[in-house]
Amino acid sequence: MKRTRGFFSLVGAALLDLFDQGTAFGRLALVHVLMMAGDTLVTISLAGSLFFSVSPDTAKLKVLAYLALTIAPFAVVSPLLGPLIDRARHGRRFLLAISGAARALLCFSMATHLNSLWLFPEAFVVLISSKLYVVTRGALVPQMARSDQFALHRASLSRAGWPSSDPDGPSGFAGFNAQLTLLGTLAGFVTGFVGAAVLKTVGASWVLYLATVVFAGSVVASTRLVAAKKLAVPPSELSRLEKDHLRLNPTGTSEVTWGLFAATAMRAAVGFATFLLAFGLRREHANLGLYALALSASGVGSMLGLAIVTRMRTKRSEPVFLFASLFCAGAGAFVVSLYPLLAFQVVLAGWLGVAASTLQPSFDSLTQRHIAEGSQGRTFARFAVRQQLAWVLGALVPVAVPLNFGVGDRIVALALVVAALWYLVGRRQRVKG
Repeated sequence: MKRTRGFFSLVGAALLDLFDQGTAFGRLALVHVLMMAGDTLVTISLAGSLFFSVSPDTAKLKVLAYLALTIAPFAVVSPLLGPLIDRARHGRRFLLAISGAARALLCFSMATHLNSLWLFPEAFVVLISSKLYVVTRGALVPQMARSDQFALHRASLSRAGWPSSDPDGPSGFAGFNAQLTLLGTLAGFVTGFVGAAVLKTVGASWVLYLATVVFAGSVVASTRLVAAKKLAVPPSELSRLEKDHLRLNPTGTSEVTWGLFAATAMRAAVGFATFLLAFGLRREHANLGLYALALSASGVGSMLGLAIVTRMRTKRSEPVFLFASLFCAGAGAFVVSLYPLLAFQVVLAGWLGVAASTLQPSFDSLTQRHIAEGSQGRTFARFAVRQQLAWVLGALVPVAVPLNFGVGDRIVALALVVAALWYLVGRRQRVKG
């Protein structure tokens, strides 16, 4: 009961910050909610038109094409947009606005091209814009955390019964990342039901029209973000120091390097499990409702994971969260592999949601603390490339090779447990050695 009250206290604290639009974090939270809601609507429209509305063989070809599209945007984000984000330290809010405006226009156009070849290049640009937002947001969190509004954010957590912490310390960034992810998950959860209802009643085109309105709202919200504070170090000197740092150590400290390994392993497992479930349900001739139930379970699991990482962030370090997330996710997948029933696959989706949402904010916190502010744009872009590539490579296996749930779950279990032990041993030798 105490944990349940704590979870709802976390939700209340996050919502307090969201509705307090006088703070820097509150405005960033509103942008994040709108962006995640819009992305959810785009995903629902594409799933309804590219996957569940066609035969399994046709779906396989279209999914393979879509997976290839999810990798391609990073070829633009990493070498081009990452450095742009770093140079635009005082204009990152306008990059967010550009990201929202591009998706608003493209969603409106995609609504009329669902049965046309134009859909794929438009979806490609939508994905580029989405990655631009994700990378820019990661670079913005430290600026919000260090702003003079952080005291109000910390006060809202204290009123809700949660421990406060130094924004520059090991737990402050994790708390910010967790709250943003929680709000984004809630937005996706609610919007998912709305989008599914619109898809069922009037079709995928109207889901995209709704996404157009949501992204237009994100543009307005982005322009209201508080401008970044000026840096104490001269920009020319800071640029020189950061370039030297990136040349010598492009992935940051050993702590960040091993954190990236853990995050990448989890992303690969989630990609594998997602498409194992999707194509398994198609082979079982299960209806769309069961897949929606699995997505809901994943969303609930994500919220529980965020409650855990936020509640425990002052008591456990990020490496503990990274190891525990990998190991517990693998152990859960092994247990489910012994009972390969549809109902247990839904449970596994929720369990992986808990693990992934516990791990990712902790890794983001490591990156934000150990990477210089002026290098965070290109760093987040580089890390996003590796994580997305891992997700796609994991997803390709069950798409290309038919696997039953028992075998697939054991593959997930073995991969995650080995990754957890490798992370534990490797990090201890590199960081403490």
